[in-house]
Amino acid sequence: MIKIVLVDDQVLIREGLRILLPLQGNLEIVGEASNGNEAIAVVQQTQPDVVLMDVRMPLLDGVAATRALRELAPQCRILLLTTFDDNEYVFEGLRAGAAGYLLKDTPSDKLAEAIRTVARGDSFLQPSIAAKVVAEFARLSALPPKPQAAPAPPALVEPLSERELAILRYLSRGDSNKEIATALYLSEGTVKNHITNILGKLGVRDRTQAALVARERGLLG
Repeated sequence: MIKIVLVDDQVLIREGLRILLPLQGNLEIVGEASNGNEAIAVVQQTQPDVVLMDVRMPLLDGVAATRALRELAPQCRILLLTTFDDNEYVFEGLRAGAAGYLLKDTPSDKLAEAIRTVARGDSFLQPSIAAKVVAEFARLSALPPKPQAAPAPPALVEPLSERELAILRYLSRGDSNKEIATALYLSEGTVKNHITNILGKLGVRDRTQAALVARERGLLG
């Protein structure tokens, strides 16, 4: 079973998820919270696999709570579930360490798929959110170089192979393992193994962070 904590200041949202998610199979609700402060306490008590985290909440918002939980409970995966797809929330949430970002109008079966995806260590972005991330990469790439550029990051201890670089480019576009496998004529298992190696070489936990680091290191050209 995948253990889940629900974090949302709207009681009706939590009640609906509490009823719908277990119907999808192998999903168990082990705790609830109405703000970020409560979420931190509940997560430490219940040790869930996944936290469904709202963004706008009183006392401590979802982005700040995500950042805190990545330090206090690094084994827990955080999936932001919100009504807001503003760029500010999207990028701040991903920078804070969220493994995924979904909107609340997502069907319950798709939400269950996202939970299972992040629980097994992958990332999950709603297509409209993935499009924002790709657009931001494109925007940053088009900016003129700064007069005084920051020092280049240190070289990787072990460089990425040509195959890993190709997979990293697809991954950074938001493609799933299945889509990458189809594009490169590989098995999904082979793609998953390559992604594990990529994360290790980049020194990151998940696909979203890998995409951000790849952009910073200029690996997507």
